[in-house]
Amino acid sequence: MSFNRRGEVTSKVSQGTPEGGLLGLLRAAALITVLAGAVGSVGLMLRAGHRNPSRILLMLFALWVLSPFMALVLANVVSKRWSALTRVTLHCVMLVLTLGSLAVYGDVALGPPRARTAFVFVVVPPASWLLIAVVVPIAALISGRLARRG
Repeated sequence: MSFNRRGEVTSKVSQGTPEGGLLGLLRAAALITVLAGAVGSVGLMLRAGHRNPSRILLMLFALWVLSPFMALVLANVVSKRWSALTRVTLHCVMLVLTLGSLAVYGDVALGPPRARTAFVFVVVPPASWLLIAVVVPIAALISGRLARRG
């Protein structure tokens, strides 16, 4: 914490310097979780589709399953200038989405045999995209309104 020329309290996070404290810890945990979740999700998808003879189809499914994780990592990269509230929201979405995806994929891949297991691997990525596309902009909107008030 420091003071600017007008005597107002400022923080290092708001000045664009590297994140520290809880926000940095949350960011690191979210990144590690997303990377592990991406690998785990593809592994579970490969396990569920191990009887599928089409390697091209499995590769396309893998890219589809990875797409929300890639979007989250990209959002994390470009979030350096976002407000702290928006970044915290992004990191929480990263954690929730990853753990939720792994739970759903794990249930399908490791649970009892089912018909049409591919359906889950088709539906979860767009649901993840929808969650990202709704929650993060709402946090940015709220953050912008809070900043204008202050």
